[in-house]
Amino acid sequence: MAEVFLEAKGVSKTFVGVKALDNVDLTIGKGEIHCLIGENGSGKSTLIKVIGGVYRADSGSVKIEGRELHEHGMQTIETIRAGVQIIYQDLSLFPNLTVAENISINQMLESNQQTVNWKTIQESARKALDEIGEEIDLNERVENLSMAKKQIIAISRALTQNAKLIIMDEATSAITKEEVDHLFSIIMKLKERGISILFVSHKLSEVFEISENITILKDGKQIGVYPTSELDNDKLVYLMTGRELEYAPYIYNKKLAEETPLLSVEGLNKERQFHDINFNLQKGEILGITGLIGSGRTEVAQALFGLNKPDSGTIKMHGKAVDIKKPEDAINNGIALLPEERHGQGLFEEQSIGDNIVITILKSLLVKLGLLSQFKRKKAGDNWIEKLSIKTPTGDNPVNSLSGGNQQRVVLAKWLATEPDVFILDGPTIGIDIGSKHTIHEIIRDLAEKGMGIIMISDEIQEILDNCNRVLLMSNGRIIKEVEDSTTTTADELFDIVTRSYEEEAGA
Repeated sequence: MAEVFLEAKGVSKTFVGVKALDNVDLTIGKGEIHCLIGENGSGKSTLIKVIGGVYRADSGSVKIEGRELHEHGMQTIETIRAGVQIIYQDLSLFPNLTVAENISINQMLESNQQTVNWKTIQESARKALDEIGEEIDLNERVENLSMAKKQIIAISRALTQNAKLIIMDEATSAITKEEVDHLFSIIMKLKERGISILFVSHKLSEVFEISENITILKDGKQIGVYPTSELDNDKLVYLMTGRELEYAPYIYNKKLAEETPLLSVEGLNKERQFHDINFNLQKGEILGITGLIGSGRTEVAQALFGLNKPDSGTIKMHGKAVDIKKPEDAINNGIALLPEERHGQGLFEEQSIGDNIVITILKSLLVKLGLLSQFKRKKAGDNWIEKLSIKTPTGDNPVNSLSGGNQQRVVLAKWLATEPDVFILDGPTIGIDIGSKHTIHEIIRDLAEKGMGIIMISDEIQEILDNCNRVLLMSNGRIIKEVEDSTTTTADELFDIVTRSYEEEAGA
């Protein structure tokens, strides 16, 4: 192994009686790409925050280049000065500032000068981008950039702080396969410069592609450290979850189909978003929609739910045209939408689990004088907690106390409570570990088998093929191909079709 850069030994941390970390070790060599994986709630985020000085460990030590850190408590600045930079999933950028300002923000704050030297700011930002071979307009506001470019800016900002170890937390959750490949090429350049990377991801294919060694956590304990070359997908899944996860293709029961489709979309158009969208959905179908990010798939989903009124076209439920101007119209017509971003769009994070579940059905819980029945509220919330096996001692706990997988089950429960005929799931497993993902898929399949029409949107083509009986491929706002039987094709074939269409459109 390369010379050790970071060594965490015997790290333990407890929160209100819950052992988040229990005697965990982590060693990262100089210039090493090391992956940290585990299910939601395994302790990954807590370990990162202990290393970063955000949390103080109850016991254990963290050493960087042989020097112990955080001897006097939480010392984030001490970690930064030692060369550790953490890029969290939200990137912590300032959307209203320029590229140059975001990259050089820490230098600006530490300079203690009364005025800003804009020439120095520009030069520092350009140097950081040049170090990884990237070119982005320094005067562009960050809010106008893609997620992939925002990540490049976050990495460049880390380099201005003389980063020796960059920790990337779910860096690929919101970017395309092509953008992931580009990010990995940047990571390899950092490695060549002797910079270490701690890569945290739920996407096992990426873990195998980029890492040299893997540390596995489960329930706050360290399962082991393994050279990536000694593991395969099945073994890694078993080590993470303690069980073997098997997938069989979803077989649609055609007896559920009726002469009139459950949902029909005819000639749906929205300027600069999507064009001539046509498809039918039968009872019991799981219809997959996939394509590169920006293909228009989310915009179509929002149009069906009343969040993005189309310019033209017709939406029919059970053969009857419906006018959907707002989400309430969609709900009243039996359509529900699980949004792509559960934190900002799907949950009230400070509110209780039970209140998050019943928010969509409050009218049905009212009694005389329009008052909310606390008995009905609790009964409804507890009913869905039990149905979806949401792991919590009580529905009164805040929803942000749950793991990512359990939070997603709360969002599922919230919309299932409306008893929809059509359930649109936009990125149903984003940021969720492999075990929770398998459980969510089982819930979706069970709903379809009982007659619900499901539309599953995902940029993970293999997820679509595993769980959908039909697939629509979107590119540049159009449906470019329909696969009638998802068992007859492969993820590589579909990815090639989508990327080829995107490149042809871009070159036109």
